[in-house]
Amino acid sequence: MTAFSAADVSLVERIAADLAHKPGPLLEVLHGVQHALGYVPADAVPVIARVLNLSRAEVHGVVTFYHHFRSTKPGRTIVQVCRAEACQSMNGAALEAHAKARLGVDYHGTTADGRYSLEPVYCLGNCALAPSVMIGDDIHGRVTPARFDALLEGEGA
Repeated sequence: MTAFSAADVSLVERIAADLAHKPGPLLEVLHGVQHALGYVPADAVPVIARVLNLSRAEVHGVVTFYHHFRSTKPGRTIVQVCRAEACQSMNGAALEAHAKARLGVDYHGTTADGRYSLEPVYCLGNCALAPSVMIGDDIHGRVTPARFDALLEGEGA
């Protein structure tokens, strides 16, 4: 587990202070922290609460309510498997099961080597090419289990 450093505290304080003047800034602050650190560490919650004059429970509640926010450090590459209707109708469940088996993790998990985090997503906007996945910033359509493996091999897995 990585310690929350003084530099991390300063970074979170700066992000929160820069956005504190906006109406209802908590979501923007959380997005900023996650963008900067890759996740919203538990140690950031009291810092954000203090700067925005909120309770820790309010901040924690928002972090845990929205699936977008991670409370653990993600892998270097995020793998998202679409679970929306179009992808499910095109054998998305088999792709989902294969991705979990290939990576050895369930959704919201990170591989032991820290390379990949597996996340569900509920539409990538690529319905005509279902089933779809997003690896890093790249969307791929018509993904079969074999193509999924090939895409990961292309990532150097």
